[in-house]
Amino acid sequence: MNNTKNVICIKWGKVYDANYVNKLYNMVARNTSYDINFYCFTDDSNNLNKNIIAKELPVLDTEKEYQTKYAYRKEAALCDDNLGGLNGERVFFFDLDVIIVSNLDEFFDYPKNDNFYIINDWNSGSKTVGQASCYSWVIGTLGYIKTYYEENPKEVTDKYFTASQEYLSSKVIEKFGSLNFWPKDWFCSFRFHCMCKIGPLRHFITPKIPKNQKHLKAIIFHGLPKPEEAIQGIWNIKKNQKWKRLYKVCKPTKWIEEYWN
Repeated sequence: MNNTKNVICIKWGKVYDANYVNKLYNMVARNTSYDINFYCFTDDSNNLNKNIIAKELPVLDTEKEYQTKYAYRKEAALCDDNLGGLNGERVFFFDLDVIIVSNLDEFFDYPKNDNFYIINDWNSGSKTVGQASCYSWVIGTLGYIKTYYEENPKEVTDKYFTASQEYLSSKVIEKFGSLNFWPKDWFCSFRFHCMCKIGPLRHFITPKIPKNQKHLKAIIFHGLPKPEEAIQGIWNIKKNQKWKRLYKVCKPTKWIEEYWN
């Protein structure tokens, strides 16, 4: 058995700083008995923890406007067949705004053969879309996804727009017939499962970890609020959408700090 696991993430631009990468590294490292090789694919490695292996961002060989279009730098570029020199190695990808809440050993042991694994997307209600905040694959098995995007960027972005995880899912299904999902109770959405479902009541009820997910391993922060905002009780709204404050509100959620450090 290989006792070293490869965890990867990606950071570019100014949306997330090194603090997010360092906290993700800390959460992974303290929640497993395995040795971890932790890779960050980034255009700025300043202030990263010394134990994080910084790698250059994967390049999309296409017109400049499509190299950074939406999030395809993540869902397409990371499929490179020799990503970070890791060809043949299984990697476990996490978004930077994931919060890990329990031990990951079972998670690292779960994949079989060269199978691709992803979260079943709560928002789609189907078995054809994966939530790409956490997925795992063997480097060298998904290169065709990057190649197709490079050769057909307009077609892909016209069809999927910002839904790059739908593009990723559709190409995996195209080759392998279906998606393999992580166990349902391993992941939950902060917005869908921790916050009160009745929007106006969020003014009075603090988000909490769902009691019915006893095997929960990570909480996913997709969209807003982000972890640091949820801790403070902030949900930024566009100036012309102030009416959304009726339901887009989050009480200060201090328990996040227990895990996100």
